[in-house]
Amino acid sequence: MKSSHPTIGGLLRSLRARNKWTLKQMSERSGIPLSTLSKIEHDRLSLTYDKLQQLSERLNIRMSELFAESEDANTPAVTARRSVGRLKDSQRVETRNYDNHYLCIELRRKRMIPAVTQLRARTLEEFGRFFSHPGEEFVYVLEGAVVLHTEFYDPLTLQQGESVYIDSNMGHAYLIAPGHEAATILGVSASDGDEGALDALLAAHDAS
Repeated sequence: MKSSHPTIGGLLRSLRARNKWTLKQMSERSGIPLSTLSKIEHDRLSLTYDKLQQLSERLNIRMSELFAESEDANTPAVTARRSVGRLKDSQRVETRNYDNHYLCIELRRKRMIPAVTQLRARTLEEFGRFFSHPGEEFVYVLEGAVVLHTEFYDPLTLQQGESVYIDSNMGHAYLIAPGHEAATILGVSASDGDEGALDALLAAHDAS
């Protein structure tokens, strides 16, 4: 089993990445042959204490920095998560204004909440109070045409194949556009990955 502790090779790679040096540049700065550095970075060779001291002096860094934990938080972990969204497996939530089909519901702590939604309302009077919830959202018109009403902008008509991205905290309403019998949208709401993000969205529907 591989050790979870960082190796000298891994620490050198991180040091080089932090400073944006090529292997050749690090070799020139440290006085250690490029081929030797390459072997060290791939954990095929180790450094003696004298060489570590040389590296520290030539690169003008403290010896302790060579053993600092990597700032690899910038490198995202691969979760290998996957979920196939099918309408028959979706979580259906019907409200006065929307018939929502939430997709990929088995994935928890999602940063995106996708849904296919059929619109019901045609006027603001029919829709009632604007809807709002934390986060941001992207909406793409799959069928028909949609009129988007928001607190701070003039009404926007979106035809099939058009899309919009908005701040979901802003009160908004999606309506079936005049001249169309129906309208269907694909909506993707962005969250912070909180376990209760979908529940909060459903609660906002209940409160609307």
